[in-house]
Amino acid sequence: MAFVRKVRTASGAVAVQVVRKHRGRHEILAHVGSAHTDVELGILLERARQLLHGDQGMLDLDVPTPVEQIADVADWRTGRLPGPTTSKGGELAGAGRTVRTSARLLYDVLAFVYNRLGFDVLDDAVFQDLVIARIVEPTSKIDALRVLEDLGSNPVSYKTIRRHLAQIITGDYRDRIARRCFEYAAETGGLGLLLFDVTTLYFEAEKEDDLRKVGYSKERRVDPQIVVGLLVDRTGFPLEIGCFEGNKAETHTLVPIVRQFQARHDIEGVEMVIAADAGMLSAANLTALDEAGLKFIVGSRVTKAPADLTSHFHWHGDVFTDGQIIDTVTPRHARSVVNTVKRRAEPVWDPGRHPSSWRAIWQYTRKRAVRDNQTLNAQEARARAVVEGTTKAKATRFVKTTTAGQRLDDAALARARSLVGLKGYVTNIPVTRMEPGEVIGKYHDLWHVEQSFRMSKTDLRARPMFHRTRDAIEAHLTIVFAALAVARCAQDQTGVAIARLVKQLRPLRTSTIAINGAVQDFPPQIPAAELETLTRLGFELGH
Repeated sequence: MAFVRKVRTASGAVAVQVVRKHRGRHEILAHVGSAHTDVELGILLERARQLLHGDQGMLDLDVPTPVEQIADVADWRTGRLPGPTTSKGGELAGAGRTVRTSARLLYDVLAFVYNRLGFDVLDDAVFQDLVIARIVEPTSKIDALRVLEDLGSNPVSYKTIRRHLAQIITGDYRDRIARRCFEYAAETGGLGLLLFDVTTLYFEAEKEDDLRKVGYSKERRVDPQIVVGLLVDRTGFPLEIGCFEGNKAETHTLVPIVRQFQARHDIEGVEMVIAADAGMLSAANLTALDEAGLKFIVGSRVTKAPADLTSHFHWHGDVFTDGQIIDTVTPRHARSVVNTVKRRAEPVWDPGRHPSSWRAIWQYTRKRAVRDNQTLNAQEARARAVVEGTTKAKATRFVKTTTAGQRLDDAALARARSLVGLKGYVTNIPVTRMEPGEVIGKYHDLWHVEQSFRMSKTDLRARPMFHRTRDAIEAHLTIVFAALAVARCAQDQTGVAIARLVKQLRPLRTSTIAINGAVQDFPPQIPAAELETLTRLGFELGH
């Protein structure tokens, strides 16, 4: 007759076997497995009982069974005999149940990156939870409790979260996080080129205050907003974040953020290159950066091309070859004249010989020309429709309004056609230090900061924001800043976008099972692709 046997192994585990007695000897029919915990023992015993009944394809956890514990199994290594030394006196265990499932693996992976960046120096588990929740599913603070519960964390109360938001400010978390980010960027060699951009975050609020103000919105919103500046390294890893009044001009945000970054890390005079788009192109910004000993590369507006390329247009017309680069100068102020048609050769910028100008680099590409022409064709068609009265008149490019009515501005259209395909860059780096191709390449790294902003606004969804006080807003931005750093680090280490990483790991659920009077977590089976991702990250299972 077959029965279930429990045998202590050399490792101290308990092997569960189905055996039968045949001719005075025990014959093993099936080795079900080895248990190290009471939960595992309960599962193996249930499996063994199913085998005894001939049902090998199903594990039935619904049948109440006596509580059996590993400690009650005889241990030949110590000579201890079996007996109810620690059992529950013949008590019946409830039916086996899956208590819950959670994305604990995803939480542990993000916590691993959080600690790798050194953010654990804050010693604030609530802040860590808020950062991780924001990466996984950006939502309100109160709804973050639901996200954390799904991640297998033990969420605190909403009142505790509100208390910790105040601690973010009093504990100077922003400074401590920024210092760890600086150390990480220094180790990875990303500090040679810093990239800057701004965005706006709007509020569901009816009234303005000292910080939240109605200002220029690229989305044409009329809600109160703030302006947020983000400084990242050449890979898009965040280094500094700051917020300004909603009606503050974007050009007035660059220098304060850079100075804040320099002061925080005591790096006055250290040579770095700041790259920013054409929105930061103002005489005051460029002068301030130059006086601070910083090198800059800023996008130029195409409307400046005729003045910068006066000599080229005079001698060569508006003909360019694909990939052609013209290295010349541009005036620091509109009233300055720094180029002349008397010389056929373009002037080579030198800070000593050209104190009233900056270096300008213009590049023509056929691909950009095709794209620009498509845009101009659409704008011309709209302008003609407005002039002909088939479209309602609005502020439309290439429509000239006179006392006689509206007409197509042919001169402006022709001027725009002559500039298609051109892209300009302004810098204070002389050609002896950096070739024009390298200047252009460094500027094009700006897509990293744009990607980081898309991450902070879309993946991390920092808006809309419902906070009312400046401290609450600053605390929220600190969480977003830390979340962006963790997300960016995970992305750089694995080569997988953070949204995709979350999508890959969240379905891998940890099961919490109650059986045999005990409760235990069982990790998920990890597919090969996800296992390779974790290996690249340096995350060890069971971490």
